[in-house]
Amino acid sequence: MDYSAAAEQANRFLAEADQFKLGGLVTESPHPVTRSLSDTAQKNTADGLALLFKVDEDVLAAYRQWIQTDAPERIKDAVRDNLLAGGKLFFTGCGSTGRLSILLDSIWRDFWQRHGSAAEREQWEDRTRSIMAGGDFALIKAVEGFEDFVQFGAKQIEDMGLSAGDTVFAITEGGETSFVIGTAWQGLKKGAKVYFVYNNPDSVLCGKIIRSEEVINEPRIEKINLTTGPMAITGSTRMQATTIQLAVMMTILEMVIRDIKGMDSSCVPAKMLTGLEKILATLSSEDMLGQLAGLVVLEESAYRSCHKSTYLADHLGVDVLTDTTERSPTFCTPAFRKWDDTQASESWTYLILPHADAKQAWENMLKHPVNALAWPDEDILKLVGPEKAPRQMEIMRQIGREDVLKFRIGLDGLEHRPITKGDAVIGIVADDKMASLTSPDGFCRVQLEKADANGASTAVIYTGGSETIGEISRFLAEWRVPCKSLLLPTPETGLILDPITRIGIKMLLNALSTCIMVRLNRVLGNCMVALVPSNLKLIDRSTRYIQNLTDLPYEEACNLLFQTIEYVSPRMQAGQQYPPVVALSVFKARNGYTFEEAEQFLHDSCAMVKIDR
Repeated sequence: MDYSAAAEQANRFLAEADQFKLGGLVTESPHPVTRSLSDTAQKNTADGLALLFKVDEDVLAAYRQWIQTDAPERIKDAVRDNLLAGGKLFFTGCGSTGRLSILLDSIWRDFWQRHGSAAEREQWEDRTRSIMAGGDFALIKAVEGFEDFVQFGAKQIEDMGLSAGDTVFAITEGGETSFVIGTAWQGLKKGAKVYFVYNNPDSVLCGKIIRSEEVINEPRIEKINLTTGPMAITGSTRMQATTIQLAVMMTILEMVIRDIKGMDSSCVPAKMLTGLEKILATLSSEDMLGQLAGLVVLEESAYRSCHKSTYLADHLGVDVLTDTTERSPTFCTPAFRKWDDTQASESWTYLILPHADAKQAWENMLKHPVNALAWPDEDILKLVGPEKAPRQMEIMRQIGREDVLKFRIGLDGLEHRPITKGDAVIGIVADDKMASLTSPDGFCRVQLEKADANGASTAVIYTGGSETIGEISRFLAEWRVPCKSLLLPTPETGLILDPITRIGIKMLLNALSTCIMVRLNRVLGNCMVALVPSNLKLIDRSTRYIQNLTDLPYEEACNLLFQTIEYVSPRMQAGQQYPPVVALSVFKARNGYTFEEAEQFLHDSCAMVKIDR
């Protein structure tokens, strides 16, 4: 095979991408606690989970440090005053922080929909906006290239009605994401109050990454630095980086809403800290680790036998969708599949919500109509120029509103993804939706009973107060469905947005999905050897992984990566199953294999299971 095109792409990256070589960032460094994660988790699942929760202690340390400053009160006052003056509140992000932005928007809207009077709903519900790189389509699948363009961020937030007097939280884990930086600059240009939220030390970012340094040194942009240290999985900022951001942003929203409603807000940081300490202690307990290990084995077993998993959720739909869809770019598993796509591989996991069809499911989950992009070709040409425009135009035609609705996450999705013998079905139920499980016609109960009748393995994750935990425990003991269970008690805090439930479920699902993939050999040590290099930052990260695991020079590792991408590209573009490019590169280099031999080696010895049917 002629790899001259791959060599050209590698040379272009090496020549032009200095500002995307991020190996010096703290968020890209390996965490010492999890250096032997893959070996530990293979030997004992609970021990592997314990290591992941041990790193979550870094989140608590960073949160304690943040609330000791005047930042919570100062930021709350500024946001509240802007809202009271008629301003809007924007959350912007890319990848994990884009999903976080959508979650924050939905939490705000859900509160006013469920707890506001008619007048309050009219005044406050529609005052937030989420800006995710690539629009709502990117909740399901990363939109190639979007993260790399400052001008895309500027246009996306402008199109959402940004104006003077608004507030923008530009959220980026590394502090270097071009798209997010574009939203920050556009916010400043329009006269909005801009906060830049990030997870690397200023001293590391400044002097190395020009676009980051320019934002950090801009006095009109207020910085919220939430450095926790390295991630539990090297570079996987969906974990601790986004967890601390969720904790801080929910603190601010809780305080703002309390002020709007005339409630005391000064108690929020202390209550949040107490809740975080208790939920992490619970997750790290021997009993909880045992329950979670059982769920890891249940889902892992389904994949090893070439079957699939399906999650059922309602109130926590965005939270569950975030974790299930982030598995695809992180661990190279097939992304959610559109109902009419017969060529793409079936996704390993999926989400079903208790609504009749996809439109209802999406709108009930997001709390607003689907926000998809539809930029005309001439706009894209102006933004990126003639060389890059054709590819971006092609991408734009695949991420519209109708494309989003082809991901049938309502009950209509079961027609195209029937539950069969050997599958795993996991219901996730929060306190306020207990009837979904206990009522004879409840959504989770009905679907889990059908799954059991079809020969699938079943499980329940329930989170709530101690009293309802007892009720659920008694129900499960008497229920005819022999399902595994994890009952997560959430501490009573009196916080109106229930932030500890959202943070606890995030940490739990992060650990669950990560440990499953570690045991399926998609992590070596604590490196993601199965990540998908869909943008310049991830190309650099993949190159560094290959370099570290093979001792090749950076340039040679980069050339090998692009050759591997070219080898798998036909399957990648078709949405079909393909071997992880980093792992394939590593074993090709280590063993002197051809690509075909390396792929066979992965299939035979590394449990790179498939679900092609």
